[in-house]
Amino acid sequence: QVQLVESGGGLVQPGGSLRLSCAASGSIIRINDMGWYRQASGQQRELVASISSSGSTNYADSVKGRFTISRDNAKNTVYLQMSSLKPEDTAVYYCNANLLQYYNLRSSYLEVVGQGTLVTVSS
Repeated sequence: QVQLVESGGGLVQPGGSLRLSCAASGSIIRINDMGWYRQASGQQRELVASISSSGSTNYADSVKGRFTISRDNAKNTVYLQMSSLKPEDTAVYYCNANLLQYYNLRSSYLEVVGQGTLVTVSS
């Protein structure tokens, strides 16, 4: 079974930085798009950033210029470098991947979401 494991969340002061990591493991043939979503308390989940297998990126307007998404295809890992953090960035951050897996003697496309990591921006 394929799973995503996130790490790097925590408490940071406004203006600070954090780096989130998300590693995919399991019977993976190929990973297509990967991304980060977030969900603040009482709000809907929103896309923060995404990156294609070729490295094309997309960002929410609220994080442009402050966050950078990257990936290491050899390690099946996606990163989110967050800088100039604001209190409104406080949320649970989820990693997402669209991939081709080998399972039950056949290949199939699958969308996987991690368990989430909490980022709290507060003084």
